[in-house]
Amino acid sequence: MGKAKMDKAQDQLVHTRFTELFGVRLPIVAGGLMWLANAEYVAAAAHSGILGFITAASFSNLDELRDEIQKCRDLSQGMPFGVNVSMLPHRVTGEQTEEVFELIAQEGIPYIETSGRSPEPYMPLIKEAGIKILHKVATVRHAVSAQRQGVDAVSIVGAECGGHPGVEMVGTMVNTAWAARCLEIPYLVGGGFGCGSQITAALGMGASGVVIGTKFLTAHEIWAHDDYKKRLIEAQPTDTALCMHTVRNTVRVLRNDTVNEVQEIERTKEDVTIEDLLPLVRGSFAREAYTSGDVRRGLLSAGQSLAFVEQQQPLAEIVQELEDGMRLAFDRLDQLRQPVSQKAQASS
Repeated sequence: MGKAKMDKAQDQLVHTRFTELFGVRLPIVAGGLMWLANAEYVAAAAHSGILGFITAASFSNLDELRDEIQKCRDLSQGMPFGVNVSMLPHRVTGEQTEEVFELIAQEGIPYIETSGRSPEPYMPLIKEAGIKILHKVATVRHAVSAQRQGVDAVSIVGAECGGHPGVEMVGTMVNTAWAARCLEIPYLVGGGFGCGSQITAALGMGASGVVIGTKFLTAHEIWAHDDYKKRLIEAQPTDTALCMHTVRNTVRVLRNDTVNEVQEIERTKEDVTIEDLLPLVRGSFAREAYTSGDVRRGLLSAGQSLAFVEQQQPLAEIVQELEDGMRLAFDRLDQLRQPVSQKAQASS
């Protein structure tokens, strides 16, 4: 074993089935963020010892996605990264999902994060290319289905998460322990994670890692406007809201004028359809908010881990703080395993 690999192994705080399978130092995924998870951000995640995913849907065509993958490969300098493929609940005419998977395989990307509908139709292509697949779901029930379909690992997001927590709204604490009883493959959990002690707790409950989004939104490598990041720093967990449940596409977002309007429609109109909401919720509105810093309009995904979003800083510093928090939590657990009398003697 080379010296660099030996140093990395000695420096590794924990070894989980996820870290071994996906080749990362820490059991943390920086999940795909629509419009935001570009090459700079994902490469920063790679150098920090966690796994990041370029969001394929952020790019208007395959050539742009290919360019971003190649840019990320250069920036990552051999450290692992992947591509997020978010699929609509139902296949629509003109979508290029299969072509995206083929592009990822052609580029030799070893890891994919999928979400939305089942990846089952694409599993032969993915497996033939030797790609490891992490599939994101909102329920333990769907995680069990994904396991049957042959995915390598699953991530289960709870009610606290920003973005889409599903319609059943089970919390992360329950999902983490419940999944340990139902799954044989490695699983990660997401929703509300923003400090290292939570990660240690999740590992102790059986998870192989965690997915973090909101906590990373104020990283320097996120290209969004400073005014958007300042709003996140000011916000409390109670500043998130749920909407779009009437069309079974529940989303947790930062409360703003758009959310208030959507909630009013859902509260007062019968038989709401997606066509009723589209004039308010188009994804391009969020991109405009990230660009301008005007956070009054658009559905801006944010989870209850806003409690832990405190400042703008490099992603590497955020990850280091998470790792330090994990270490402190492990130390506390070690102390709890000692009789009180021994602790008193040690401190005297």
